[in-house]
Amino acid sequence: MPPNAAALPHSSTAERYRVIFAGICALILTVGLARFAYTPLLPLMRNEAGLSYLAGGWLATFNYVGYIAGALFAASISDLQLKYRLYRIGLILAVATTAAMGLTDNLYLWVLLRFVAGLSSTAGMLIASGLVLNWLIRQGHKPELGLHFAGLGMGIVVSGLAAAAMAGRLAWDEQWLALGVLGAAFFLPAWWWLPAPASLAAGAAKAAATPPSRRWMGLLIAAYFCAGFGFVVSATFIVAILEKLPLLTGKGALVWVIVGVAATPSCFLWDRIAGSMGQIPALLLGFGLQIVSIVLPVLSQDPVLNLVGAVLFGGTFVGIVSLTLSLIGRCFPENPAKAMARLTLSYGVAQIAAPAMAGYIAAASGSYLGSLVVAAVVMVAGMGLLLILNKQQGLAPSLTGR
Repeated sequence: MPPNAAALPHSSTAERYRVIFAGICALILTVGLARFAYTPLLPLMRNEAGLSYLAGGWLATFNYVGYIAGALFAASISDLQLKYRLYRIGLILAVATTAAMGLTDNLYLWVLLRFVAGLSSTAGMLIASGLVLNWLIRQGHKPELGLHFAGLGMGIVVSGLAAAAMAGRLAWDEQWLALGVLGAAFFLPAWWWLPAPASLAAGAAKAAATPPSRRWMGLLIAAYFCAGFGFVVSATFIVAILEKLPLLTGKGALVWVIVGVAATPSCFLWDRIAGSMGQIPALLLGFGLQIVSIVLPVLSQDPVLNLVGAVLFGGTFVGIVSLTLSLIGRCFPENPAKAMARLTLSYGVAQIAAPAMAGYIAAASGSYLGSLVVAAVVMVAGMGLLLILNKQQGLAPSLTGR
C-alpha cells in the first residue's frame, strides 16, 4: 500500500478492475493490433499485394519511428489532462489506421499509416500506463502495473490468433478491415472505463517518494537500454531461428502465439515476485532468465528446449517492462507517463541499433546465432548495472527493497 494510504480515497474493487481492464484493452488495441498485427500479415501482403522485402522492412521501420516520435512527445508533456485527450485520440487513430491499411495499396500511404499507427501505440504503452498508475496511486491501491501489462501478451495472442483464423478465408485487405472491426471491440472499454486524471491530494504529494538522483536514473536508463537490446534481437529473429528446426518448420506463428500466451500472466507473477524480494532483485532475476532464453537456441537445436526458451522469453520480457516502468512511475507519481517516456526512449534506441547489428552479423556469418550471443552479453552488462543500482541510495528503500 502506498505511503499515507489511509488519507487517500478508496475506490471499489470493481472500479479498480474496470480501470485496469480499460488499460489492457488500450494495449491490445494500440500495440497488439495497430502495431503488431503487421507481423503476421506481412507474408500475405508480400504474396497478394506485391509488397517487396525492402518495402516491408521500411514499413516496419516507420512503424517504430512513429512510436519513438510519440515517446519523445509524451516525454515533453506535463499536463495530465492533455495526455488524457491524447490517449483518446490515440485510440481513434489505432482503429482508423488498422482498417485503412486494407483500403489502399499505395506504398506511400502505407508508410504514413504505419507511422501514425506507431504514434498511436504510445497511447497504450506509455500514456495509458501512466494514467492507470496515477489512478491507482490516487485511489490508495498498490502502484503495480502487472495486470495492466498483461495486455501486451494478450495483444500478441489476439493478433496471432486472428491472423490464423482468417488465413485462407480472407484476402489481405479484408483481413486488415476485419482487424479494424475487431479493434473497435477493444476501443469501447478503453474509451469509457479509464477516467480522466486528477492531481494528487496535498497529503499524498508530501508522502510521495523523493525523486531519485541523476546517477540512479542514469543507471536505470542504461540498464533498460540493455533490456531493449536483448528483447528486440529475440523478438525479431526467434521465429526465423526456430522455423529452421526440423520439427518446427512452418510453425512460426505457433511459436509467436506461445510467446504471447507465456507473456500474458507473467506480469501478475512478477508483481508477486517483486512484492516478495523487491523491485530491483526481481529485475535481476528477470534479466537472468531472459539471458537463458536468448542462449538456448545457440546451445541446442532440441525443439523442446527451444520452445522452453520461447516460454521463458515471453514470461520475462513483459515482466521486465512492467517492473521497470512501475518502478520509475512510483518515483514520479504525479506524472508517471513523462518519466516512463524517458526510459522508453532508451529502450527504443536499443531496438533501432540491435537489429542493424544483427543484420551485419547474419550477413557475415550466415546465421542469427551470433547476434544472440551479443544480445546475451549486453543483457549481462545490464545485470551489472542493476547490481550497482541496487546499492545506490538515491531512492527510498521501500521502492528498491521489500
